[in-house]
Amino acid sequence: MSLRLRLLLTLVPLFVVCLAAADVGTYTALRSSLVSGVDTQLANSRRTVEVLVEGHSFGGPDAPQEFPQFTYGALYDPNGVLISAKTLVFGTATTSAKPVLPSPLPLNQYVDVSGTGGISSYRMYVGPAVDGTTNTLLVAIPLDTVNATLNRLLVLELSISGGITIAIILATWFLVRRGLRPLEHMATTARSIAATDLSKRVDPSTDSTEVGRLGLALNSMLSQLEAAFAERQRNEQRLRHFISDASHELRTPLTSMQGYAELVQRAPDMERSDLLLAMRRMEDETKRMGVLVDDLLLLARLDQGRPLQRESVDLEALVRDACADASVADPGRVITAAVSAPLVVTGDDMRLRQVLANLVHNALVHTPSGSPVELALHAGDTDAVIDVIDHGSGIPDGHAQRIFERFHRADPERSGDRGGSGLGLSIVAAVVAAHHGTVGVSATPGGGATFTVRIPLATPARVPVEHRNL
Repeated sequence: MSLRLRLLLTLVPLFVVCLAAADVGTYTALRSSLVSGVDTQLANSRRTVEVLVEGHSFGGPDAPQEFPQFTYGALYDPNGVLISAKTLVFGTATTSAKPVLPSPLPLNQYVDVSGTGGISSYRMYVGPAVDGTTNTLLVAIPLDTVNATLNRLLVLELSISGGITIAIILATWFLVRRGLRPLEHMATTARSIAATDLSKRVDPSTDSTEVGRLGLALNSMLSQLEAAFAERQRNEQRLRHFISDASHELRTPLTSMQGYAELVQRAPDMERSDLLLAMRRMEDETKRMGVLVDDLLLLARLDQGRPLQRESVDLEALVRDACADASVADPGRVITAAVSAPLVVTGDDMRLRQVLANLVHNALVHTPSGSPVELALHAGDTDAVIDVIDHGSGIPDGHAQRIFERFHRADPERSGDRGGSGLGLSIVAAVVAAHHGTVGVSATPGGGATFTVRIPLATPARVPVEHRNL
């Protein structure tokens, strides 16, 4: 059942019940008022009726006008025997109208009884005579005038109520249909959006109406769905690229190992020096593949949000150790560390060392031999800042935004043997993000690249000490 029909079936019967209750209340109140007036007439006319019934003229043109036409009076002795009974008739008309009396007569009560002679009903009262005797007096006044008034009211109420009910049904149907039209339009648009283009939005969408607020909620949901589907597509695209690149990177050492294994198999009598060369190359490729697998496993764990170690890490010690390691790895380089404040962060010491090692290794590999490399540690507003500065050729145009993507190489012609697997900077970005920090790259003044790592401080930055160099 549609919402429009449910609203109609709820509102219209409720209104009809309320209207019927009002009609019944009006009818009952008017009848009570009219009958109360008749009862008052009965009470006030008893003495006069008794006098007339006892022998005086009860009809004709000289009859008292305080009684309604065809008023009936009767006098009974104490044994219930009728003494006299008359019906009041104005003018010269005659009538046989009188009430149908019940047996026994109800004493001291106002009751309705049927009538005869063209009178449908009477209002009757039976009580002691007012002349001081033990007789009983019955007075009955016709109710036809009251009934006629009530019948006219009933017809009027039915006519008016029927017309109002029809008008209310039509008005309710129109208003409900008009009120639900935006919802129907919204539903049609939503179905179209779901089937075609999530970038579209429903209308109306405003805070001024309930339907408008529903439109705002739907548009907000559609925006979230659009963003989620777009992110899903980007993730799927990245996953396809990642699988393709990982397959390519793993295929290279596997192909090399397979080639050397086939060489040894085809020439079992090769010289010992050649055999040792083949075994060494297979060992090298195995190590290279192991490093690649370890890097992939680390990235997978970081992607899953697995928790890192949470301990206090002295960044000054990390910077100086990275500088010392690089000096040992490339003695011909001038590698310096500038520490302006001994800063402490909360994180994983081993992974943060890996971040600095990857950045320094990246600087050593991609800059000319002998080119200086600088490390700098200083405090920001709420974080520690580490700069790894080289003076090489810098980042080629168009690669700065993608340099932290997995398997991305600024120089596509560089082989894995010299340029690594392409995961070093991806690991840097993932580890820094796991520490709620950021990493970026910018051009070094005079040429080169500067990698900047920001990690939230564990404690407020200390007062800077004098600039120190290694």
